[in-house]
Amino acid sequence: MPALSADVLESMREPGTSRLSPSRLAALLEMQQQELAALAGVHRNTLRLHSESPRLQARLRDLVTVLSAAAAVQTDWLRLVFFVKNEPVAAFRHKTLLQVVQEGRTDDAIVYLESIAAGFAG
Repeated sequence: MPALSADVLESMREPGTSRLSPSRLAALLEMQQQELAALAGVHRNTLRLHSESPRLQARLRDLVTVLSAAAAVQTDWLRLVFFVKNEPVAAFRHKTLLQVVQEGRTDDAIVYLESIAAGFAG
């Protein structure tokens, strides 16, 4: 399964750290900070003031994991982001993959994306 390019992954890193940058990830996904905070289940100020928060970093890693799995289905970055953010998935009661991640069901999203990448039409 192809992964996100090293350049895309590096662009998500908080400079000088090994953490994911909430602001950079929000910008890459064309999301407002408040949307990303809601996805992560944290207060919007946490993104700016406490980006090292274990809960925030875990949810951001979940999101990056889903983006990486989606890269096996869609290699064009803009289409991949559109797919993850906007496409209703029947297997998840017509929720988007972003909503599935927000529910903490990253593993379910990964299994779905792997099945699509393997050729399952569902």
